[in-house]
Amino acid sequence: MRHALITAGSKGLGKKVTEEFLRRGFSVTVNYHQDLNAVNDLQTTYAHLSNRLLFVQGDVTKKDDLTNMIEQSLDRFGRIDCLINNAGPYIFERKKLADYTDEEWYQMIEGNLSSVFHLFKRIVPIMRKQKYGRIITYGFQGANTSPGWLHRSAFSAAKVGLVSLTKTISIEEAEHGITANMICPGNIVGEMKEATIEEARRSHDNQTPIGRSGTGEDIARTISFLCEENSDMITGSIIEVTGGVNVIHRFHT
Repeated sequence: MRHALITAGSKGLGKKVTEEFLRRGFSVTVNYHQDLNAVNDLQTTYAHLSNRLLFVQGDVTKKDDLTNMIEQSLDRFGRIDCLINNAGPYIFERKKLADYTDEEWYQMIEGNLSSVFHLFKRIVPIMRKQKYGRIITYGFQGANTSPGWLHRSAFSAAKVGLVSLTKTISIEEAEHGITANMICPGNIVGEMKEATIEEARRSHDNQTPIGRSGTGEDIARTISFLCEENSDMITGSIIEVTGGVNVIHRFHT
């Protein structure tokens, strides 16, 4: 049975990814930070699949917590086939780079870039031994071209660095049957993070060219496809799932 480790997999986009992997027959390790209510909801909903679910608390900005996630996953399931780096700290306050504190800067870099490095370092030997692995990172619209993003400087800097990291992993690990790709979600906010495509189609969204909001299901479907065995030809790709919306130039103030 294939096994996926999903950071921040108990709510938001991560919850939909967790549900999609369970639907496809995977065992899943769900990392969460603090939201026990979200964990309890998942445990209740999928009580009939408890043998395929493991929940591990941890902060992705802390190396020891990342190591613990991997060790618990291996102890329980014996393998790690897919690493889904869904967690990504984000500062919602809109302010210029000069106004960032050192703590905010390092939180963005550690949580969005260094965490992937630390997880990769521990997991790649496992995937090499298996001769199989799927690594998914998250970016933002336009990340592949290194755009400036007003009031999102630290987050965008970390994600643009992650673009290069993802591509490098895809080249270096291809001989071992390991792929690495990045997903760039569009403007998916609030309840739409855990919504289905069917739910989104019930309401017109005039801010998105295709006419509906993006959803967690859109992201989960894309990720699960990339993690299929026959998707090995797709690696080093930066894939935008935006519905045509212009995320980084949506607001200017």
